[in-house]
Amino acid sequence: MTQPNEPGVFSPAARNYALGVLVVVYTFNFIDRQILSILIEPIKRDLGLSDGQLGLLAGFAFALFYATLGIPIARFADRSNRRNLIALALAIWSGMTALSGLAQNFWHLLLARIGVGVGEAGCSPPAHSMLSDYFPANKRSTALGIYSLGIPVGIMFGFFAGGWMNEFFGWRTAFFVVGIPGVLLAILVRFTVREPERGMSEGRTVAGDQPTIMETFRYLWQKPSFRHLAFGGALTAFVGYSVVSWVPAFLIRSHGMGTGEAGTYLGLILGIPGGIGIALGGWLADYFGARDTRWFLWIVSVALIVGLPFGVGVYLAAGPYMALLLLVLPVALGNFYQATTFAQTQGLVTLRMRSVAAAVLLFILNIIGLGLGPSVTGWLSDMLRPQFGVESLRWALLIVGLVNIWAAWHYYVAGKHLKNDMEKTALDEQARAAAA
Repeated sequence: MTQPNEPGVFSPAARNYALGVLVVVYTFNFIDRQILSILIEPIKRDLGLSDGQLGLLAGFAFALFYATLGIPIARFADRSNRRNLIALALAIWSGMTALSGLAQNFWHLLLARIGVGVGEAGCSPPAHSMLSDYFPANKRSTALGIYSLGIPVGIMFGFFAGGWMNEFFGWRTAFFVVGIPGVLLAILVRFTVREPERGMSEGRTVAGDQPTIMETFRYLWQKPSFRHLAFGGALTAFVGYSVVSWVPAFLIRSHGMGTGEAGTYLGLILGIPGGIGIALGGWLADYFGARDTRWFLWIVSVALIVGLPFGVGVYLAAGPYMALLLLVLPVALGNFYQATTFAQTQGLVTLRMRSVAAAVLLFILNIIGLGLGPSVTGWLSDMLRPQFGVESLRWALLIVGLVNIWAAWHYYVAGKHLKNDMEKTALDEQARAAAA
């Protein structure tokens, strides 16, 4: 599977196979994460849970375990076999998803969801690191953009599979059906995907001891491009997770749509335009960034500003179908940040920092985005209810959507510093190699 004249370099077919398998793994990651959202109402009725308990399961508690444990797991990935770690993580979160179907009370379900979070923490950091070694820098945003297609596809199938399986067979069966295939996929990953050498895509050699977590964090934090792209990504995720969590309720409350109809339309919009946005954002970042490094991140600023008026229109539309039509562009453009944010982070650290760097970025994105986004929107809706009544969620979502202006500014500033920070990283890698 390697080129005969290029020792240590995988063939295009081998690289693309690994990418394809990792996309499927990431799709299962989001199916297993998202399925709880569509099953909240039947679980609530069956187990007698409160909205507060269900919010804890779906929101901050999951985000806390997922984001925090991702960092030590990623450090382990930077000195071990990443392929094996992904296979093990997939088996754990898939098994815990299936076990969720056996839950008899809140505590059973909480433990299962913590297990899902722990398993999922071992997915993206090592996958980002592997793909950075499979694909050179000028193709990395595209590769990570394709990998990130697992997000919208997983959300779409999570909505579809969970909703229909619940209607026909109940929520417990839905957990079994989406969980068990992941265990089989873990076996496929373990025995068919090859572990790349670190630095292979750039012709670089790993040198020196592995930095500690705090060394990696400090190394990243001293770079202004990372500080701004991390907060820009977190704020974009803040808006995105608010949309995924609350727009179904907005369509039901303000426009009288049924849950099935709203779930079908939103699944299609989040899956298809959302996926196109991730892939197109990665490709455009590589295309323009190859000509001017700043555009690796400036492309995100432009996308967020262009999508803003359409996002405002979603919440001011008189009817549900106009709101859904207007939602298409903000969903696509709002996903432009995914691929290039992770790709440029990989270029800002030395080789043995890559998995931990991805985990640090995911920690910031998930604590602010997944942890706070849906919660702040809900709190804001409660605050506005005395004035706007049932329409309070409409105005809460509109206000939260304006956060993208702040995010666009961070990406603009990050782009200005990116080239200089990447050059410093290359020099640091050379110094480590010379000292080794």
